[in-house]
Amino acid sequence: MNAIKHIRKNIFKVTQAEFSEIAGVTQASVSRWEKHGVPPSLEEMKAIRAAARARRIKWNDRFFFEAPEGAQ
Repeated sequence: MNAIKHIRKNIFKVTQAEFSEIAGVTQASVSRWEKHGVPPSLEEMKAIRAAARARRIKWNDRFFFEAPEGAQ
């Protein structure tokens, strides 16, 4: 599992459509991040980080770069 999919499924626990609203992008963009390894822009990463903090989700920027071993 790539890092963005891990963030969406295991940290935010939302659908691609819900995550697209969080990041301020289309659902197709989230799909590209997950399927093709296209990384979000710095601004999109900032939006995701801000959303995590707003939801009181414990956040670490390393999440963007490495999914935990065996993450599903």
